[in-house]
Amino acid sequence: MDSEAGVVEKDPTARYVRYDELLGKGAFKTSLLCRYKAFDEVDGVEVAWNQVNVEDVLQSPQQLERLYSEVHFLKSLKHENIIKFYNSWVNEKSRTINIITELFTSGSLRQYRKKHKNIDMKAMKNWLRQILRGLCYLHGHNPPIIHRDLKCDNIFVNGNTGRVKIGDLGLAVVMQQPLAQSVIGNNVCPCWGCLD
Repeated sequence: MDSEAGVVEKDPTARYVRYDELLGKGAFKTSLLCRYKAFDEVDGVEVAWNQVNVEDVLQSPQQLERLYSEVHFLKSLKHENIIKFYNSWVNEKSRTINIITELFTSGSLRQYRKKHKNIDMKAMKNWLRQILRGLCYLHGHNPPIIHRDLKCDNIFVNGNTGRVKIGDLGLAVVMQQPLAQSVIGNNVCPCWGCLD
């Protein structure tokens, strides 16, 4: 597609280019989400290009509209422990939904722990504090946001700084029903002192 080495696709604005380097695969609703390495040519930084087939996710125009709303909302989330969403669009030619997010080159917490087996409790407590801060941010929204798929595969690590962020919010649900709000309580955050 492009004279640049390894570039296989560009976004509609030509700001982001996708390489053929697969970073991982995961579930998005009932379909397969593929995560590729990409590059933001405006800011000069690597990003993640998440891609899923439209047919796998959407069965009606209403579902597409709902997905647009969800992604737009997720782009508005701004917190140091939540993966940043930069852009999204539907490629009608390839029939894919594409979402550009922040990239963590050390991978998921699961991958990181497999690579580095001996990690001190101090580091683990630091990660836990960061994860809990991210969850408090999500749960503190009105209405609260519930991740619904929080696991080590959906926590991403920057191995150079020790920073972790919650990602893969595709299954997150904005809880608008009174029943859902009663499940999570009154925005109770954990006792930080127990993590020192």
